[in-house]
Amino acid sequence: MGKPTGFLEFQRELPADRAPLERVADYQEFHHHLPEADLKKQGARCMDCGIPFCHTGQLVSGMASGCPVHNLIPEWNDLVYRGLWREALERLHKTNNFPEFTGRVCPAPCEGSCVLGMNNPPVTIKNIECEIIDHAWASGWVTPEPPKKRTGKQVAIVGSGPAGISAAAQLNKAGHEVTVFERADRPGGLLMYGIPNMKLDKKEVVLRRLAVLEKEGVKFICNTEIGKNYPAEKLLKEFDAVVLATGATKPRDLPIEGRNLTGIHFAMDFLTANTKSILDQHKNGDFIDATGKDVVVIGGGDTGTDCVGTSMRHGCASLVQVEILPKPPLERAKDNPWPEWPKTYKMDYGQEEAAARFGADPRVYLTTATKFEGDDNGHVKAVHTVQVEWTKNDKGQFIPKNIPGTEKVLPAKLVLLAMGFLGPEQPLLEALGIERDARSNAKAEFENYATNLKGVFAAGDCRRGQSLVVWAFNEGRGAARECDRFLMGSTDLP
Repeated sequence: MGKPTGFLEFQRELPADRAPLERVADYQEFHHHLPEADLKKQGARCMDCGIPFCHTGQLVSGMASGCPVHNLIPEWNDLVYRGLWREALERLHKTNNFPEFTGRVCPAPCEGSCVLGMNNPPVTIKNIECEIIDHAWASGWVTPEPPKKRTGKQVAIVGSGPAGISAAAQLNKAGHEVTVFERADRPGGLLMYGIPNMKLDKKEVVLRRLAVLEKEGVKFICNTEIGKNYPAEKLLKEFDAVVLATGATKPRDLPIEGRNLTGIHFAMDFLTANTKSILDQHKNGDFIDATGKDVVVIGGGDTGTDCVGTSMRHGCASLVQVEILPKPPLERAKDNPWPEWPKTYKMDYGQEEAAARFGADPRVYLTTATKFEGDDNGHVKAVHTVQVEWTKNDKGQFIPKNIPGTEKVLPAKLVLLAMGFLGPEQPLLEALGIERDARSNAKAEFENYATNLKGVFAAGDCRRGQSLVVWAFNEGRGAARECDRFLMGSTDLP
Protein backbone atom coordinates (compact mmCIF):
# COMPACT_ATOMS: atom_id res chain seq x y z
CA MET A 1 0.00 0.00 0.00
CA GLY A 2 1.72 3.13 -1.24
CA LYS A 3 -0.28 5.87 0.49
CA PRO A 4 -2.05 4.91 3.73
CA THR A 5 -4.13 8.09 3.71
CA GLY A 6 -4.96 8.05 0.01
CA PHE A 7 -8.61 7.13 0.46
CA LEU A 8 -8.97 10.10 2.82
CA GLU A 9 -7.24 12.60 0.55
CA PHE A 10 -8.58 11.78 -2.92
CA GLN A 11 -12.13 11.60 -4.18
CA ARG A 12 -13.39 9.05 -6.69
CA GLU A 13 -12.86 10.36 -10.21
CA LEU A 14 -13.69 8.78 -13.55
CA PRO A 15 -12.71 10.06 -16.99
CA ALA A 16 -15.37 12.07 -18.74
CA ASP A 17 -17.35 10.47 -21.55
CA ARG A 18 -17.87 12.05 -24.92
CA ALA A 19 -20.98 14.22 -24.93
CA PRO A 20 -24.12 12.13 -25.60
CA LEU A 21 -25.29 14.11 -28.63
CA GLU A 22 -21.78 13.98 -30.10
CA ARG A 23 -21.20 10.25 -29.68
CA VAL A 24 -24.54 9.15 -31.16
CA ALA A 25 -23.22 10.35 -34.51
CA ASP A 26 -20.77 7.41 -34.72
CA TYR A 27 -19.94 3.96 -33.34
CA GLN A 28 -16.60 4.83 -31.76
CA GLU A 29 -15.93 4.06 -28.09
CA PHE A 30 -17.15 6.94 -25.96
CA HIS A 31 -14.86 6.86 -22.90
CA HIS A 32 -11.99 9.34 -22.52
CA HIS A 33 -8.84 8.62 -20.46
CA LEU A 34 -7.52 10.12 -17.23
CA PRO A 35 -3.98 11.56 -17.10
CA GLU A 36 -1.46 9.27 -15.42
CA ALA A 37 -1.14 11.56 -12.39
CA ASP A 38 -4.87 11.27 -11.75
CA LEU A 39 -4.79 7.50 -12.22
CA LYS A 40 -2.08 7.26 -9.57
CA LYS A 41 -4.37 9.12 -7.16
CA GLN A 42 -7.21 6.71 -7.92
CA GLY A 43 -4.89 3.77 -7.26
CA ALA A 44 -3.88 5.40 -3.98
CA ARG A 45 -7.52 5.26 -2.79
CA CYS A 46 -7.19 1.46 -2.39
CA MET A 47 -7.17 0.97 1.38
CA ASP A 48 -5.05 -2.12 2.03
CA CYS A 49 -8.22 -3.20 3.83
CA GLY A 50 -6.90 -6.51 5.17
CA ILE A 51 -9.67 -8.65 3.72
CA PRO A 52 -10.09 -7.52 0.09
CA PHE A 53 -13.67 -8.54 -0.71
CA CYS A 54 -13.10 -7.05 -4.19
CA HIS A 55 -11.47 -10.26 -5.46
CA THR A 56 -13.53 -12.89 -3.64
CA GLY A 57 -15.79 -13.69 -6.60
CA GLN A 58 -18.63 -15.22 -4.59
CA LEU A 59 -22.38 -15.31 -5.17
CA VAL A 60 -24.25 -13.38 -2.49
CA SER A 61 -28.05 -13.37 -2.73
CA GLY A 62 -27.69 -14.78 -6.23
CA MET A 63 -25.47 -11.94 -7.45
CA ALA A 64 -21.73 -11.67 -8.00
CA SER A 65 -19.85 -10.11 -5.10
CA GLY A 66 -16.23 -9.41 -5.89
CA CYS A 67 -14.32 -10.37 -9.03
CA PRO A 68 -15.23 -13.83 -10.43
CA VAL A 69 -11.75 -14.26 -11.94
CA HIS A 70 -10.17 -13.23 -8.61
CA ASN A 71 -8.12 -10.34 -9.96
CA LEU A 72 -5.37 -9.27 -7.54
CA ILE A 73 -6.88 -5.81 -7.34
CA PRO A 74 -5.12 -4.25 -4.31
CA GLU A 75 -1.79 -5.34 -5.74
CA TRP A 76 -2.16 -3.71 -9.13
CA ASN A 77 -3.82 -0.63 -7.63
CA ASP A 78 -0.67 -0.13 -5.55
CA LEU A 79 1.58 -0.75 -8.58
CA VAL A 80 -0.31 1.88 -10.60
CA TYR A 81 0.09 4.34 -7.71
CA ARG A 82 3.84 3.68 -7.80
CA GLY A 83 4.01 4.04 -11.59
CA LEU A 84 5.03 0.40 -12.08
CA TRP A 85 2.81 -0.27 -15.10
CA ARG A 86 4.69 -3.30 -16.45
CA GLU A 87 4.45 -5.04 -13.08
CA ALA A 88 0.76 -4.10 -12.87
CA LEU A 89 0.20 -5.78 -16.24
CA GLU A 90 1.89 -8.96 -15.02
CA ARG A 91 -0.39 -9.07 -11.96
CA LEU A 92 -3.44 -8.47 -14.12
CA HIS A 93 -2.58 -11.19 -16.63
CA LYS A 94 -2.07 -13.73 -13.86
CA THR A 95 -5.82 -13.97 -13.38
CA ASN A 96 -7.39 -12.42 -16.47
CA ASN A 97 -6.57 -13.37 -20.06
CA PHE A 98 -8.51 -10.45 -21.53
CA PRO A 99 -8.61 -7.41 -19.21
CA GLU A 100 -9.31 -5.07 -22.15
CA PHE A 101 -12.72 -6.79 -22.44
CA THR A 102 -13.70 -6.84 -18.76
CA GLY A 103 -12.29 -3.33 -18.31
CA ARG A 104 -14.84 -2.15 -20.84
CA VAL A 105 -17.98 -4.28 -20.48
CA CYS A 106 -17.95 -5.84 -17.01
CA PRO A 107 -20.45 -4.23 -14.58
CA ALA A 108 -17.69 -4.34 -11.94
CA PRO A 109 -19.01 -6.46 -9.05
CA CYS A 110 -15.55 -5.80 -7.57
CA GLU A 111 -16.55 -2.18 -6.99
CA GLY A 112 -19.85 -3.25 -5.44
CA SER A 113 -17.92 -5.14 -2.75
CA CYS A 114 -15.06 -2.65 -2.29
CA VAL A 115 -14.61 -2.08 1.45
CA LEU A 116 -14.25 1.68 0.88
CA GLY A 117 -17.70 1.54 -0.68
CA MET A 118 -19.29 0.84 2.70
CA ASN A 119 -19.33 4.57 3.46
CA ASN A 120 -17.62 6.30 0.51
CA PRO A 121 -17.58 5.99 -3.29
CA PRO A 122 -15.60 2.82 -4.09
CA VAL A 123 -12.23 2.63 -5.80
CA THR A 124 -12.38 3.01 -9.60
CA ILE A 125 -11.26 -0.59 -10.09
CA LYS A 126 -12.74 -1.15 -13.54
CA ASN A 127 -11.25 2.00 -15.00
CA ILE A 128 -7.80 1.28 -13.57
CA GLU A 129 -7.92 -2.26 -14.98
CA CYS A 130 -8.73 -0.90 -18.44
CA GLU A 131 -6.01 1.72 -18.23
CA ILE A 132 -3.38 -0.89 -17.30
CA ILE A 133 -4.06 -3.04 -20.34
CA ASP A 134 -4.52 -0.09 -22.72
CA HIS A 135 -1.19 1.30 -21.48
CA ALA A 136 0.38 -2.12 -22.11
CA TRP A 137 -0.92 -2.32 -25.69
CA ALA A 138 0.30 1.22 -26.40
CA SER A 139 3.72 0.32 -24.98
CA GLY A 140 4.06 -2.85 -27.07
CA TRP A 141 4.12 -5.16 -24.06
CA VAL A 142 1.35 -7.50 -25.23
CA THR A 143 3.02 -9.91 -27.62
CA PRO A 144 2.35 -13.55 -28.66
CA GLU A 145 3.76 -16.11 -26.23
CA PRO A 146 3.40 -19.54 -27.87
CA PRO A 147 4.08 -22.56 -25.63
CA LYS A 148 7.62 -23.90 -25.68
CA LYS A 149 6.44 -27.51 -25.89
CA ARG A 150 3.43 -29.23 -27.45
CA THR A 151 1.71 -32.22 -25.88
CA GLY A 152 0.35 -33.70 -29.10
CA LYS A 153 -3.19 -33.59 -27.71
CA GLN A 154 -5.97 -32.14 -29.87
CA VAL A 155 -8.73 -30.12 -28.20
CA ALA A 156 -11.86 -28.76 -29.89
CA ILE A 157 -13.74 -25.79 -28.47
CA VAL A 158 -17.24 -25.13 -29.74
CA GLY A 159 -17.98 -21.42 -29.54
CA SER A 160 -15.58 -18.49 -29.64
CA GLY A 161 -17.29 -16.25 -27.09
CA PRO A 162 -15.83 -15.30 -23.70
CA ALA A 163 -15.82 -18.83 -22.24
CA GLY A 164 -14.49 -20.37 -25.44
CA ILE A 165 -11.55 -18.05 -25.97
CA SER A 166 -10.51 -18.09 -22.31
CA ALA A 167 -10.50 -21.91 -22.42
CA ALA A 168 -8.58 -21.76 -25.70
CA ALA A 169 -5.95 -19.40 -24.30
CA GLN A 170 -5.33 -21.59 -21.26
CA LEU A 171 -5.32 -24.93 -23.08
CA ASN A 172 -2.95 -23.54 -25.70
CA LYS A 173 -0.72 -22.28 -22.90
CA ALA A 174 -0.63 -25.85 -21.57
CA GLY A 175 0.73 -26.99 -24.94
CA HIS A 176 -2.32 -28.59 -26.51
CA GLU A 177 -3.35 -28.04 -30.13
CA VAL A 178 -6.54 -26.01 -29.87
CA THR A 179 -9.16 -25.59 -32.59
CA VAL A 180 -12.09 -23.24 -31.98
CA PHE A 181 -15.24 -23.73 -34.06
CA GLU A 182 -17.51 -20.72 -34.62
CA ARG A 183 -20.75 -20.71 -36.63
CA ALA A 184 -20.61 -16.97 -37.36
CA ASP A 185 -18.42 -15.43 -40.02
CA ARG A 186 -16.05 -13.94 -37.45
CA PRO A 187 -14.73 -15.24 -34.12
CA GLY A 188 -15.59 -13.59 -30.82
CA GLY A 189 -19.16 -14.72 -30.15
CA LEU A 190 -20.91 -12.32 -27.78
CA LEU A 191 -17.84 -10.08 -27.77
CA MET A 192 -18.06 -9.68 -31.54
CA TYR A 193 -21.78 -9.51 -32.26
CA GLY A 194 -23.61 -9.26 -28.95
CA ILE A 195 -21.96 -6.10 -27.59
CA PRO A 196 -22.12 -2.94 -29.74
CA ASN A 197 -18.99 -1.35 -31.15
CA MET A 198 -19.30 1.84 -29.06
CA LYS A 199 -18.87 -0.28 -25.91
CA LEU A 200 -16.24 -2.66 -27.27
CA ASP A 201 -14.44 -1.81 -30.49
CA LYS A 202 -14.17 -4.87 -32.73
CA LYS A 203 -11.14 -4.02 -34.85
CA GLU A 204 -9.04 -2.13 -32.32
CA VAL A 205 -9.82 -4.33 -29.30
CA VAL A 206 -11.45 -7.70 -30.07
CA LEU A 207 -9.74 -8.66 -33.33
CA ARG A 208 -6.41 -7.37 -31.99
CA ARG A 209 -6.48 -9.87 -29.12
CA LEU A 210 -7.78 -12.72 -31.30
CA ALA A 211 -4.86 -12.12 -33.67
CA VAL A 212 -2.46 -12.64 -30.75
CA LEU A 213 -4.19 -15.94 -29.91
CA GLU A 214 -3.77 -17.09 -33.52
CA LYS A 215 -0.06 -16.22 -33.46
CA GLU A 216 0.23 -18.25 -30.26
CA GLY A 217 -1.19 -21.26 -32.11
CA VAL A 218 -4.96 -21.21 -31.56
CA LYS A 219 -6.84 -22.12 -34.74
CA PHE A 220 -10.23 -20.53 -35.47
CA ILE A 221 -12.62 -22.13 -37.94
CA CYS A 222 -15.61 -19.90 -38.71
CA ASN A 223 -18.83 -20.46 -40.65
CA THR A 224 -18.91 -23.92 -39.11
CA GLU A 225 -21.81 -25.14 -37.00
CA ILE A 226 -21.29 -28.43 -35.23
CA GLY A 227 -24.24 -30.71 -35.95
CA LYS A 228 -25.05 -28.98 -39.24
CA ASN A 229 -22.11 -28.58 -41.60
CA TYR A 230 -19.70 -30.44 -39.30
CA PRO A 231 -21.00 -33.75 -37.88
CA ALA A 232 -21.02 -34.02 -34.10
CA GLU A 233 -19.68 -37.58 -34.21
CA LYS A 234 -16.72 -36.40 -36.30
CA LEU A 235 -15.87 -33.91 -33.56
CA LEU A 236 -15.68 -36.70 -30.98
CA LYS A 237 -13.55 -38.90 -33.23
CA GLU A 238 -11.00 -36.33 -34.32
CA PHE A 239 -10.25 -34.67 -30.99
CA ASP A 240 -8.95 -35.93 -27.66
CA ALA A 241 -11.24 -33.60 -25.70
CA VAL A 242 -14.03 -31.12 -26.38
CA VAL A 243 -15.10 -27.98 -24.52
CA LEU A 244 -18.64 -26.75 -25.20
CA ALA A 245 -18.91 -22.97 -24.87
CA THR A 246 -21.88 -22.16 -27.08
CA GLY A 247 -23.50 -19.62 -24.79
CA ALA A 248 -27.18 -19.25 -23.88
CA THR A 249 -28.56 -17.92 -27.13
CA LYS A 250 -32.22 -18.98 -27.00
CA PRO A 251 -34.08 -15.67 -26.51
CA ARG A 252 -37.08 -15.21 -24.23
CA ASP A 253 -40.13 -14.47 -26.37
CA LEU A 254 -43.28 -12.46 -25.63
CA PRO A 255 -46.23 -14.52 -26.97
CA ILE A 256 -48.98 -11.90 -26.75
CA GLU A 257 -51.54 -10.86 -29.34
CA GLY A 258 -49.93 -9.45 -32.47
CA ARG A 259 -46.54 -11.13 -31.95
CA ASN A 260 -46.48 -12.23 -35.61
CA LEU A 261 -46.63 -8.66 -36.93
CA THR A 262 -43.74 -7.35 -39.04
CA GLY A 263 -41.36 -5.02 -37.22
CA ILE A 264 -41.00 -7.06 -33.99
CA HIS A 265 -37.51 -8.49 -33.54
CA PHE A 266 -35.32 -10.15 -30.95
CA ALA A 267 -32.68 -7.77 -29.62
CA MET A 268 -29.74 -9.94 -30.62
CA ASP A 269 -30.88 -10.06 -34.26
CA PHE A 270 -30.96 -6.25 -34.26
CA LEU A 271 -27.56 -5.86 -32.59
CA THR A 272 -25.82 -8.57 -34.63
CA ALA A 273 -26.98 -7.20 -37.97
CA ASN A 274 -25.93 -3.69 -36.95
CA THR A 275 -22.40 -4.70 -35.96
CA LYS A 276 -22.06 -6.81 -39.09
CA SER A 277 -23.02 -3.82 -41.22
CA ILE A 278 -20.30 -1.75 -39.56
CA LEU A 279 -17.62 -4.39 -40.10
CA ASP A 280 -18.72 -5.22 -43.66
CA GLN A 281 -19.24 -1.51 -44.44
CA HIS A 282 -22.60 -2.21 -46.03
CA LYS A 283 -26.11 -3.17 -44.90
CA ASN A 284 -27.13 -6.68 -45.92
CA GLY A 285 -30.64 -8.11 -46.07
CA ASP A 286 -30.66 -8.88 -42.33
CA PHE A 287 -30.15 -5.25 -41.32
CA ILE A 288 -32.92 -3.88 -39.08
CA ASP A 289 -33.26 -0.10 -39.43
CA ALA A 290 -34.53 2.15 -36.64
CA THR A 291 -34.03 5.36 -38.62
CA GLY A 292 -36.97 7.73 -38.26
CA LYS A 293 -39.05 5.15 -36.36
CA ASP A 294 -40.87 5.11 -33.05
CA VAL A 295 -38.93 2.43 -31.17
CA VAL A 296 -40.11 0.44 -28.16
CA VAL A 297 -37.52 -1.69 -26.35
CA ILE A 298 -39.00 -4.31 -24.03
CA GLY A 299 -36.52 -5.29 -21.32
CA GLY A 300 -34.42 -3.23 -18.94
CA GLY A 301 -31.06 -5.06 -18.80
CA ASP A 302 -27.75 -4.46 -20.56
CA THR A 303 -29.04 -5.84 -23.86
CA GLY A 304 -31.99 -3.45 -23.69
CA THR A 305 -29.59 -0.57 -23.09
CA ASP A 306 -27.55 -1.63 -26.12
CA CYS A 307 -30.73 -1.57 -28.22
CA VAL A 308 -31.41 1.95 -26.94
CA GLY A 309 -27.89 3.15 -27.78
CA THR A 310 -27.95 1.55 -31.24
CA SER A 311 -31.40 2.97 -32.04
CA MET A 312 -30.16 6.41 -31.04
CA ARG A 313 -27.29 6.08 -33.52
CA HIS A 314 -29.72 5.12 -36.26
CA GLY A 315 -31.66 8.32 -35.59
CA CYS A 316 -34.95 6.97 -34.24
CA ALA A 317 -37.91 9.36 -34.01
CA SER A 318 -38.81 8.40 -30.42
CA LEU A 319 -37.84 5.75 -27.91
CA VAL A 320 -39.47 4.08 -24.90
CA GLN A 321 -37.90 1.28 -22.85
CA VAL A 322 -40.40 -0.90 -20.99
CA GLU A 323 -39.22 -2.40 -17.68
CA ILE A 324 -41.42 -4.74 -15.63
CA LEU A 325 -39.40 -4.24 -12.43
CA PRO A 326 -39.70 -1.22 -10.10
CA LYS A 327 -37.35 1.76 -10.37
CA PRO A 328 -34.34 1.09 -8.13
CA PRO A 329 -33.60 3.42 -5.20
CA LEU A 330 -30.84 6.03 -5.38
CA GLU A 331 -28.99 4.35 -2.50
CA ARG A 332 -28.79 0.80 -1.20
CA ALA A 333 -32.00 -0.46 0.33
CA LYS A 334 -31.86 -2.06 3.78
CA ASP A 335 -32.33 -5.51 2.25
CA ASN A 336 -29.41 -4.92 -0.16
CA PRO A 337 -26.42 -4.48 2.19
CA TRP A 338 -22.72 -4.38 1.31
CA PRO A 339 -21.03 -6.53 -0.07
CA GLU A 340 -24.00 -7.48 -2.25
CA TRP A 341 -24.19 -5.97 -5.70
CA PRO A 342 -25.82 -2.54 -5.19
CA LYS A 343 -29.24 -2.53 -6.87
CA THR A 344 -29.41 1.25 -7.25
CA TYR A 345 -30.67 3.56 -9.96
CA LYS A 346 -28.22 4.60 -12.66
CA MET A 347 -28.34 6.09 -16.11
CA ASP A 348 -26.35 3.88 -18.48
CA TYR A 349 -24.92 5.23 -21.71
CA GLY A 350 -27.99 4.48 -23.83
CA GLN A 351 -30.41 6.14 -21.43
CA GLU A 352 -28.09 9.16 -21.15
CA GLU A 353 -28.18 9.53 -24.92
CA ALA A 354 -31.96 9.19 -25.13
CA ALA A 355 -32.42 11.69 -22.30
CA ALA A 356 -30.11 14.18 -24.02
CA ARG A 357 -32.15 14.01 -27.21
CA PHE A 358 -35.70 13.48 -25.95
CA GLY A 359 -35.51 15.16 -22.55
CA ALA A 360 -35.94 12.26 -20.10
CA ASP A 361 -34.86 8.75 -19.17
CA PRO A 362 -36.69 6.54 -21.72
CA ARG A 363 -37.51 3.83 -19.17
CA VAL A 364 -41.02 3.26 -17.86
CA TYR A 365 -41.00 1.01 -14.79
CA LEU A 366 -43.51 -1.50 -13.40
CA THR A 367 -44.94 -1.81 -16.89
CA THR A 368 -45.59 -4.74 -19.22
CA ALA A 369 -46.79 -5.11 -22.80
CA THR A 370 -50.21 -6.74 -23.28
CA LYS A 371 -50.78 -6.49 -27.03
CA PHE A 372 -49.10 -5.52 -30.29
CA GLU A 373 -51.34 -3.56 -32.66
CA GLY A 374 -50.79 -3.64 -36.42
CA ASP A 375 -51.71 -1.56 -39.42
CA ASP A 376 -53.51 -2.67 -42.56
CA ASN A 377 -50.25 -4.01 -44.02
CA GLY A 378 -49.50 -6.32 -41.10
CA HIS A 379 -46.79 -4.08 -39.65
CA VAL A 380 -46.68 -3.17 -35.97
CA LYS A 381 -47.87 0.37 -35.23
CA ALA A 382 -48.42 0.37 -31.45
CA VAL A 383 -47.70 -1.45 -28.20
CA HIS A 384 -50.44 -1.67 -25.58
CA THR A 385 -49.09 -1.60 -22.02
CA VAL A 386 -50.37 -1.73 -18.46
CA GLN A 387 -48.75 -0.98 -15.11
CA VAL A 388 -48.17 -3.86 -12.71
CA GLU A 389 -47.68 -4.47 -9.02
CA TRP A 390 -45.67 -7.34 -7.60
CA THR A 391 -47.66 -9.59 -5.27
CA LYS A 392 -47.14 -13.03 -3.78
CA ASN A 393 -49.04 -16.02 -5.13
CA ASP A 394 -50.23 -18.98 -3.08
CA LYS A 395 -46.72 -20.46 -3.22
CA GLY A 396 -45.16 -17.31 -1.79
CA GLN A 397 -43.58 -16.34 -5.11
CA PHE A 398 -43.64 -12.73 -6.32
CA ILE A 399 -45.55 -12.35 -9.58
CA PRO A 400 -46.64 -9.24 -11.54
CA LYS A 401 -50.34 -8.35 -11.41
CA ASN A 402 -51.92 -5.92 -13.87
CA ILE A 403 -53.44 -2.74 -12.42
CA PRO A 404 -56.78 -1.92 -14.11
CA GLY A 405 -57.11 1.62 -15.40
CA THR A 406 -53.38 2.09 -16.11
CA GLU A 407 -53.45 1.01 -19.75
CA LYS A 408 -51.50 3.03 -22.30
CA VAL A 409 -50.81 2.79 -26.03
CA LEU A 410 -47.26 3.52 -27.26
CA PRO A 411 -46.64 4.29 -30.94
CA ALA A 412 -44.18 1.75 -32.35
CA LYS A 413 -42.83 1.08 -35.82
CA LEU A 414 -40.03 -1.08 -34.39
CA VAL A 415 -40.23 -3.31 -31.30
CA LEU A 416 -37.11 -4.92 -29.87
CA LEU A 417 -37.48 -7.83 -27.42
CA ALA A 418 -34.62 -7.74 -24.89
CA MET A 419 -35.97 -9.90 -22.07
CA GLY A 420 -33.01 -12.20 -21.61
CA PHE A 421 -32.31 -15.77 -22.63
CA LEU A 422 -33.75 -19.15 -21.70
CA GLY A 423 -30.61 -21.24 -22.16
CA PRO A 424 -28.50 -22.83 -24.89
CA GLU A 425 -29.90 -23.94 -28.20
CA GLN A 426 -30.60 -27.65 -27.93
CA PRO A 427 -29.71 -29.36 -31.28
CA LEU A 428 -25.98 -29.69 -30.57
CA LEU A 429 -26.52 -30.98 -27.02
CA GLU A 430 -29.05 -33.48 -28.37
CA ALA A 431 -26.71 -34.59 -31.18
CA LEU A 432 -23.91 -35.25 -28.70
CA GLY A 433 -26.19 -36.87 -26.11
CA ILE A 434 -25.31 -34.33 -23.39
CA GLU A 435 -27.48 -34.48 -20.26
CA ARG A 436 -29.32 -31.27 -19.39
CA ASP A 437 -30.33 -29.77 -16.06
CA ALA A 438 -33.82 -28.54 -15.18
CA ARG A 439 -33.17 -25.24 -17.00
CA SER A 440 -32.06 -26.97 -20.24
CA ASN A 441 -28.37 -26.13 -19.66
CA ALA A 442 -25.59 -28.65 -20.22
CA LYS A 443 -25.34 -30.60 -16.97
CA ALA A 444 -21.87 -30.26 -15.46
CA GLU A 445 -20.80 -29.34 -11.94
CA PHE A 446 -19.22 -25.96 -11.25
CA GLU A 447 -15.42 -26.28 -10.83
CA ASN A 448 -15.60 -29.71 -12.48
CA TYR A 449 -17.23 -28.88 -15.83
CA ALA A 450 -17.29 -32.51 -16.99
CA THR A 451 -20.48 -33.59 -18.78
CA ASN A 452 -21.87 -37.12 -18.85
CA LEU A 453 -19.79 -37.73 -21.99
CA LYS A 454 -16.18 -38.66 -21.26
CA GLY A 455 -13.76 -36.01 -22.43
CA VAL A 456 -16.49 -33.44 -23.10
CA PHE A 457 -16.66 -30.37 -20.87
CA ALA A 458 -19.10 -27.44 -20.72
CA ALA A 459 -18.42 -23.88 -19.60
CA GLY A 460 -19.98 -20.45 -19.57
CA ASP A 461 -23.59 -19.58 -20.26
CA CYS A 462 -24.39 -22.95 -21.85
CA ARG A 463 -23.65 -24.51 -18.43
CA ARG A 464 -24.69 -21.83 -15.92
CA GLY A 465 -27.31 -19.92 -17.92
CA GLN A 466 -27.21 -16.27 -18.95
CA SER A 467 -24.59 -14.48 -16.89
CA LEU A 468 -21.77 -11.93 -16.92
CA VAL A 469 -18.84 -11.96 -19.35
CA VAL A 470 -16.48 -12.21 -16.38
CA TRP A 471 -18.22 -15.39 -15.16
CA ALA A 472 -17.71 -16.85 -18.64
CA PHE A 473 -14.00 -16.08 -18.34
CA ASN A 474 -13.97 -17.76 -14.92
CA GLU A 475 -15.64 -20.89 -16.31
CA GLY A 476 -13.54 -21.03 -19.48
CA ARG A 477 -10.37 -20.99 -17.40
CA GLY A 478 -11.81 -23.58 -15.02
CA ALA A 479 -12.91 -25.90 -17.82
CA ALA A 480 -9.45 -25.61 -19.38
CA ARG A 481 -7.90 -26.65 -16.08
CA GLU A 482 -10.11 -29.74 -15.79
CA CYS A 483 -9.70 -30.60 -19.46
CA ASP A 484 -5.92 -30.42 -19.06
CA ARG A 485 -6.17 -32.67 -15.99
CA PHE A 486 -8.24 -35.17 -18.01
CA LEU A 487 -5.70 -35.20 -20.86
CA MET A 488 -2.50 -35.27 -18.81
CA GLY A 489 -3.45 -36.77 -15.44
CA SER A 490 -2.48 -33.56 -13.63
CA THR A 491 -2.45 -29.85 -14.36
CA ASP A 492 -0.52 -26.68 -13.59
CA LEU A 493 -3.26 -24.40 -14.87
CA PRO A 494 -4.85 -22.15 -12.22
